[in-house]
Amino acid sequence: MSRYLLPASVLGTAVGGAVLLKDYVAGGTCPSKAAIPGKTVIVTGANTGIGKQTALELARRGGNVILACRDMEKCEAAARDIRGETLNHRVSARHLDLASLKSVREFAAKVIEEEERVDILINNAAVMRCPHWTTEDGFEMQLGVNYLGHFLLTNLLLDKLKASAPGRVVNLSSLAHVAGHVDLEDLNWQRRKYDTKAAYCQSKLALVLFTKELSRRLRGTGVTVNALHPGVARTELGRHTGMHRSTFSSFTLGPIFWLLVKSPQLAAQPSTYLAVAEELEGVSGKYFDGFKEKAPAPEAEDEELAQRLWAESARLVGLDMSHGSPVRGQSLSRSPLEQV
Repeated sequence: MSRYLLPASVLGTAVGGAVLLKDYVAGGTCPSKAAIPGKTVIVTGANTGIGKQTALELARRGGNVILACRDMEKCEAAARDIRGETLNHRVSARHLDLASLKSVREFAAKVIEEEERVDILINNAAVMRCPHWTTEDGFEMQLGVNYLGHFLLTNLLLDKLKASAPGRVVNLSSLAHVAGHVDLEDLNWQRRKYDTKAAYCQSKLALVLFTKELSRRLRGTGVTVNALHPGVARTELGRHTGMHRSTFSSFTLGPIFWLLVKSPQLAAQPSTYLAVAEELEGVSGKYFDGFKEKAPAPEAEDEELAQRLWAESARLVGLDMSHGSPVRGQSLSRSPLEQV
């Protein structure tokens, strides 16, 4: 038997070392132990992946967590899972379809009416590399869901966030924003040949620019906003990329993917950190790669572009640019693209 002990020991050490290395490369767990009892948190796209794990982490810390999702069956199931695992019964599911301005307005109105406060808003939901689909309102799908839906939602909840200050907004962007370019003349790909990758990168760059301009507008309110690259995670987000069906990716690059690609649980740690860390109180308008603040792409630092994008976004979703409130009397039955 002794002749097997050394190989077994070496194997165990190797496996343990590999797991520790993966954890190190993937960024590790949230360094903050801060709890959030009594605080209300909204997490979009929380029925699966990073969103669900972020909601779970914040429920563990005592938050009143609202899962905002398009698929209510999955959302209710996720809420039940989180309640069961955390024994926190202040976890609820609510319908939010970011591909519908009407749905965003209805969700925000219900939150404003029924919730005493909103302390943390995590704009997590996203679609990635999908075909050339359009939203209910005629927007290119990735721009509409990843950016414009969250732009409208955040603006509609700003008064609630300010009244609950100190508050935080966390926008999940991506490292892909560095390859993005915001074309204000053709945000919705009506003139250019559609490029699903470029459209995704544009939507994530728009989120960083939105973060910069929103931070400027929120100075002195007690509400902060930061953008985040959570890392590459094994989630349903990549279902349109084809990598799941690639034999080459699965076998040849498998060990590399195993090391570098995070589990949803690990990928949720940076979102949790930005939402709760006491040392980030007052930090706003920044871009984080994991737990570390980093400089975003040069285009993401363009203040004039950020302001112009805000104005165009407000026009598209029907916001009063001076107050951030819905434009009275605007019809939602027609696409904003048809109203100009």
